Amino acid sequence: MSDIAIRVEGLGKQYRIGKVARYNTLRDQITEGITAPFRKLGSLLRGTESSSSDSELFWALHDVSFEVPRGSVLGVIGRNGAGKSTLLKVLSRITEPTVGRAEIHGRVGSLLEVGTGFHPELTGRDNIFLNGAILGMKKAEIARKFDEIVAFAEIEKFIDTAVKHYSSGMYMRLAFAVAAHLEPEILIVDEVLAVGDAAFQKKCLGKMDDVAKLGKTVLFVSHNMPAVLALCGSVLLLNNGKKQLHTSNVHAALGAYAGTSVRETWRNARSDDPKDLQISQVDISLSGEQPELILNVTVEFASFSQHKPCFVAFDIIDSTGAALMQALPIASAWIQPATASQQIRAEILLPPLIPGNYRLGVWIGPHFAETYDELQSVLEFSVETGPDTSRTFPHTRDHGAIVPRSRIVAHRCSNHELTFSTRS
Repeated sequence: MSDIAIRVEGLGKQYRIGKVARYNTLRDQITEGITAPFRKLGSLLRGTESSSSDSELFWALHDVSFEVPRGSVLGVIGRNGAGKSTLLKVLSRITEPTVGRAEIHGRVGSLLEVGTGFHPELTGRDNIFLNGAILGMKKAEIARKFDEIVAFAEIEKFIDTAVKHYSSGMYMRLAFAVAAHLEPEILIVDEVLAVGDAAFQKKCLGKMDDVAKLGKTVLFVSHNMPAVLALCGSVLLLNNGKKQLHTSNVHAALGAYAGTSVRETWRNARSDDPKDLQISQVDISLSGEQPELILNVTVEFASFSQHKPCFVAFDIIDSTGAALMQALPIASAWIQPATASQQIRAEILLPPLIPGNYRLGVWIGPHFAETYDELQSVLEFSVETGPDTSRTFPHTRDHGAIVPRSRIVAHRCSNHELTFSTRS
């Protein structure tokens, strides 16, 4: 058996966008055949080329190549429109590629959209057996897994109800349970987990981890970067239908996806209506050194009316999008009512951080139930050195971004005489 579960070579998928082709009658087809030569001759005499359609060609995927070893978990990330869903539809054999090829070695279970592969008129019970049959499983195999699927989906009361009456959350829970439990050798999951609540998302991620530990192959598309970081051993980053990066360095891929490039100044370029109090400029700089590193922040505000007294909060976010901490200098940073420009300066004593790129968010309001202005991940800063460069075993991001200060306060060592014996 091959060690490669998926091999993609020069894959491309082309679509025609623009004017939608209409369905012609037999009379239209005959008329088109008779008049086409005359239109072509007319266009040649005018020196122009005729166009049979106002549409244009669009490459949703272009020259994508990669391999996925058997038993690995590959995260597929990229911005909206990058080609992620198109790639999964090709791998799931829902659509044919225009060029290139994709080799799939193993039975595929895919969950690309809520309710994919379900018949709305059939009950949940019937759809479980239908999906299992599509996957090539025998009735006895499906029956053996049936109770486990229903329990995981948490829809026992509605298992004999037609799925057209299900909510989107119920649809998704049953669809994921079927895809994950009917023993596919390759599990393909798109961003449908966003439909479920937090508890079920955690449950699904745990199940995908279990599937991977059983030696199955998982392709996971998500915009949830902490989930990608926790689950995936490698990442494929797509950009405008092309492969930008394919690496086992998940942190590097997430940093490339986030577009982290150190910027120290932000100026307001927003054209929306002015708010009571609006952030107009943010500047940051670093001073000191680990573990006494200080982030200096200067924020300028433009006041357009007599606002309430308010305060500023600063969010520190890592390159995966996970929030690390929030600084609330409330006592020293009250912004008083005024109709003029104001400025505050803050010093944030950072915790000992693993080297890497981090981002700053700024929030302002009179209390957390009311927001005057907010900037999410507005600026990036880079931490170059670790909290202790002399450490023999330096920390890595696999254990988090923050290195707490700690020391041993007691250490006892006793010598024990160990005796081993065997009994017949």
